[in-house]
Amino acid sequence: MKKSFFGEIVRGIWRENPIFVIMLGLCPTLAVTTSLKNGVGMAAAATFVLIFSNLIISLLRRVIPEGVRIPCFIVVIATFVTIVDLVMSAYLPDLHKALGIFIPLIVVNCIILGRAEAFASKNKPVYSVADGIGIGLGFLLALVIISGIREVTGSGELWGYPLAHWERLKPWFQPALVMTQPVGAFLLIGLLLGLFKWARMGKEERAKRAAFVRQRAIADELAREAAERAAKKKQKKQGSENSSQ
Repeated sequence: MKKSFFGEIVRGIWRENPIFVIMLGLCPTLAVTTSLKNGVGMAAAATFVLIFSNLIISLLRRVIPEGVRIPCFIVVIATFVTIVDLVMSAYLPDLHKALGIFIPLIVVNCIILGRAEAFASKNKPVYSVADGIGIGLGFLLALVIISGIREVTGSGELWGYPLAHWERLKPWFQPALVMTQPVGAFLLIGLLLGLFKWARMGKEERAKRAAFVRQRAIADELAREAAERAAKKKQKKQGSENSSQ
């Protein structure tokens, strides 16, 4: 299948979403998605590391020895994680404190290392950058959905601001404190995985039905052509027999 820049981006967002399809990087997803701000910050940091580590690893893929490729990948990834860590510490200290240990742990994030091994080390830089953008956007999409739902249902806020008319809803709806805990994230991710799988199965089922209809139409056309050839052959045979008599 021929690759394209935008095709690789779309693939990373939907067909190979790192959370809802590949199910990688679940540890930071469970831990930092208590608020939308934390989810977006984590996804932005991981996306930056993913794009630039993919680019460098792809550029060096013919130079890195096969036997030490994993340590080399980790060195490249750690370089960009250090950049992210220092920049966030200097300019976004509150977010840096909230994300805590999970920023340095991007070095061993399964998403980053997995894309380096499975894609960047085997493809051209332009496609590796597209893969990084797509997987990063897919990670961002997943974290926005999860953290947004958890923050709204767990604290009645969004991006740290109380929702409008929240006071009016309190008699009928109280924040579910379980959604601020890892167990709430675990349950929510399970439900979203099922929903995502159901949506993908529906799309795949429609594609299978369309393929079946096309195959059936082709088979009917071939059968009709075969019947016409057989009828013509029979008529020709009968004509030759009549002429001989």
